[in-house]
Amino acid sequence: MHIRIGIINVSDRASAGIYEDIPGKAVVSLLNEYLTSAWEPVYRVIPDEQDQLSAAMIDMADNHQCCLIVTTGGTGPAPRDVTPEATEAVCQKMLPGFGELMRQESLKYVPTAILSRQTAGIRNQTLIVNLPGKPTAIKQCLSVVFPAIPYCIDLIGGPYLTCNSDVIKVFRPKQA
Repeated sequence: MHIRIGIINVSDRASAGIYEDIPGKAVVSLLNEYLTSAWEPVYRVIPDEQDQLSAAMIDMADNHQCCLIVTTGGTGPAPRDVTPEATEAVCQKMLPGFGELMRQESLKYVPTAILSRQTAGIRNQTLIVNLPGKPTAIKQCLSVVFPAIPYCIDLIGGPYLTCNSDVIKVFRPKQA
């Protein structure tokens, strides 16, 4: 099975070419460190527009068969931050534990972590995870939730992801 992972940087400025797309590249770099499975990125930079973001998620999940979609940015309280709303609009099931754990981890570094609205959900056989937009926060947050991601993808009928156990320890029950 060909493994595809969607990566979406949600940023008005990066989508307009004003800022370099550093957050999306940070996700690709981390996934290359974590995964030993061969995988292909399906990559987008989208402005903070809920309809465009939802459409990109639907396209990646339904047409490109991405088993995982990772978004960066748009999770704060600002009026243009709509990533959680776009995620909830396209998912059949929400997984609030992802956001809870990411906020808990981020609180070790900044008191403003309570302002973050990261979440995760499932659309058919695709897990969608919202990460913050800063590369340091991306690494902090992805590193604490990633141990559950391969097993979640197993449970929803996605491909079996193999990981570099020297870099990240994933959890699968003994019978999995």
